[in-house]
Amino acid sequence: MRRVKDRRYYVYILANRPYGTLYIGITGDLIRRIHEHRTHAEPKSFTAAYDVGRLVYFDVFDNPDNAIRREKRLKKWKRDWKINLIEQDNPHWDDLYPELL
Repeated sequence: MRRVKDRRYYVYILANRPYGTLYIGITGDLIRRIHEHRTHAEPKSFTAAYDVGRLVYFDVFDNPDNAIRREKRLKKWKRDWKINLIEQDNPHWDDLYPELL
């Protein structure tokens, strides 16, 4: 059983296709949250409207405050900076979600 202090927090970027629409989010359960985006659990959401469900980038944090700061910072970045961040580790914009399962 995982203790509360061992909890992980994730900041992630989704895309609908390479160089397409981007979405940045934060969660404590990456697999569950990405599944929700992919299955359009919230049919009126931004990710459902633009079919944004390809996990192209994520960071892992031990501290929720650090994760929140990172998410807010990324959301303020210019689009080109976000694309460069994705392509540093994922140059082909592969969907990383299957690797999590």
